[in-house]
Amino acid sequence: MTKKDTKKRKISFPHMGTICYAWAAALRIIGCEPYIEPYTSKKALSLGTKHAPEAICLPYKLILGNFIEAIEGGTDYVAMITSPGCCRLGEYGKCIANALTDLGYEAKYLELQLYEGLKGMYNFLVEASGKNTPLLFVRAIFIAMLKVFLIDKLEAKLSYYRAREIHQGDAEKHYNKSLKIIDSYDTFFGLKKAQKLVDEEMKKVEINPNKEVLNVDITGEIYLVNDEFSNQNIEKELGRMGVQTRRSLTVSSFLKDAIIPKIFRKGETHLQRANRLAKPYLMRDIGGDALECVSDVAYANERGIDGIIHISPFTCMPEIMSQNIFPAMREDCDIPILPLIMDEQTGRAGYITRIEAFVDLMRRRKRKRQMEKQKAISTK
Repeated sequence: MTKKDTKKRKISFPHMGTICYAWAAALRIIGCEPYIEPYTSKKALSLGTKHAPEAICLPYKLILGNFIEAIEGGTDYVAMITSPGCCRLGEYGKCIANALTDLGYEAKYLELQLYEGLKGMYNFLVEASGKNTPLLFVRAIFIAMLKVFLIDKLEAKLSYYRAREIHQGDAEKHYNKSLKIIDSYDTFFGLKKAQKLVDEEMKKVEINPNKEVLNVDITGEIYLVNDEFSNQNIEKELGRMGVQTRRSLTVSSFLKDAIIPKIFRKGETHLQRANRLAKPYLMRDIGGDALECVSDVAYANERGIDGIIHISPFTCMPEIMSQNIFPAMREDCDIPILPLIMDEQTGRAGYITRIEAFVDLMRRRKRKRQMEKQKAISTK
């Protein structure tokens, strides 16, 4: 066997929050080398914007920028996810592959068909590795999924601690250490150990358990909800203001709907809840995450959440449709909604001002309701 034959394939993938940890684990297990380019930055955005159609949405530009940086950094393959349906995501792959070819890049292009479930993931690993070893691939998929669920739980803990931390930045510091712990284990029992270590690490954050905290759900287009660069660190900013956030759309919730077989699911999935709660306002799926977003407003109201923030990329038609449905929901849902539309031109100063105003509105509203409740109790 020649040296060329034994060389590990370097495979890159788009950044979206912390999904790189799951991707990297799966690729390491099947004998490939994950190429993780620098986290999405202004440079990646600039590269993507320069070579993308002007009216295309922000995630496309960021993914294209990621791939250009990865290829220039020496990756052999770039891997992209795709899906059927009304969302333009189904066309991203072909457009990105054509754009890279037009730019003269020679890296091979791989595609993962999301809604083919486990079969789609398995076929992707076969193509990525150039071999067919079923047991190894099943293990890779299993470990990648475990990491997704573990990291999503960790991010929920981060939100809890960040809203209550005594020393600003403390929760973030222990969270970053926890991510490194999870990244260092690629076995089932190793991840069980990592879970305990992560719990211990996060408990080191000093908090004020009696602090007045607001609870906000974040919904919208899944890439923007989960990617801190594209949403301009909204959860960090809200945590600084004493707000605990909950992502309505996560990678783990997506896996339950699109990848994990029904027999292995527990409870109602996000899509099942969406079909149930969105029906009075939206009868069918119109693409993207619109159906889920409409149901998320009803679900947040049902749970008595203080407010909900809807984040969407500029020109995203499904999210434009969902935003136009929100006013009609006010008759049934008494909850403040802040819509935020993001693109490469979004300025940070104005963005933060809107968030601060929304937090102030929620806080005054919550205090007013508490006073009314106390007054009603005292008059009985």
